[in-house]
Amino acid sequence: MEPVLLCIPGGRLNPGAVGWSRRPLHRCNLTGHWLRKKRWNYWAITTETHLFSLTVSDLDYAGLGFAYFLDFETREFTEQTVLHPFGRGLTLPEDVEGEVRFDDRRLRLYMRDDGTTIRLIAESPDFGGVPLKADFTVTRPPGQESVNVVIPWSRNRFQFTSKQEALPARGEVRLGERRIAFDGFACLDFGRGVWPYRAFWNWAAASGVQGGRTIGLNLGGGWTDGTGMNENGIVVDGRVTKIHDDLRFDYDPSNFMRPWRIRTRETDQVDLLFEPFFERVARTDALVVRSEVHQMIGRFTGTVVTEAGERIAIERMVGWAEEHRARW
Repeated sequence: MEPVLLCIPGGRLNPGAVGWSRRPLHRCNLTGHWLRKKRWNYWAITTETHLFSLTVSDLDYAGLGFAYFLDFETREFTEQTVLHPFGRGLTLPEDVEGEVRFDDRRLRLYMRDDGTTIRLIAESPDFGGVPLKADFTVTRPPGQESVNVVIPWSRNRFQFTSKQEALPARGEVRLGERRIAFDGFACLDFGRGVWPYRAFWNWAAASGVQGGRTIGLNLGGGWTDGTGMNENGIVVDGRVTKIHDDLRFDYDPSNFMRPWRIRTRETDQVDLLFEPFFERVARTDALVVRSEVHQMIGRFTGTVVTEAGERIAIERMVGWAEEHRARW
């Protein structure tokens, strides 16, 4: 199938690109819009005991590579971020498949997606005081579906996102002489778009096995309000149920560690309690650029309903929920 171009000549949104699909079909041919283009590939791998994440992003005026590791039992947490002015030293393709690179002597990140297998590598000589070598293989099972959607704020402001949950992942994180084996699930957040200066979003995601079924959740809000589109969906054994209803994220912004409730606004298709056990805070404050993320790691309990009407119970499934505010 021929790819759908995200932009028409000149860099405005292609009206024919708006909508959602069960597989990524878009080629994100961003051009123009100086300082407003944003591109990123975010991966997170979770097990019942650990989380590891790596990201390469290009904000048009700066390139970022970052990685972080969390041990759920001990709460050991390490994060490293490296900035490159104007995106030097990084590669981000227009399509979901392809190679992503971030090359720096302090942190090297590599992602290769051939459509069925994804290789993820992170290396650092000084990751919280010890060398880091993380190496994962992620599998995209045959027929695996995902949520792929274009959010149209306007013809000049828009975003394509591919959210891919519940992808089997295996690998190892080496911290100095320690070796931590991973056998769990990976989540991809692939984003390409032209953003307004001020942005706000909530995002929640989780993957796991529940009652013998492989379940993935992708739930969002704030940034899609008023567009007629959203990124909400659940994956059950590789099949996506698109949730067209918007969501309510109820939480206490003065204490993000208190329980969250996430529910569909008009139906009972999503009704989840999220109980955080760790708060990751990432802040950037550089005059005209400011960003603050509160990413809560925790467990989801509740119910979701598939497009076939099946109600699935979720019991303490590992994932995260976040609030992000930015001027960028």
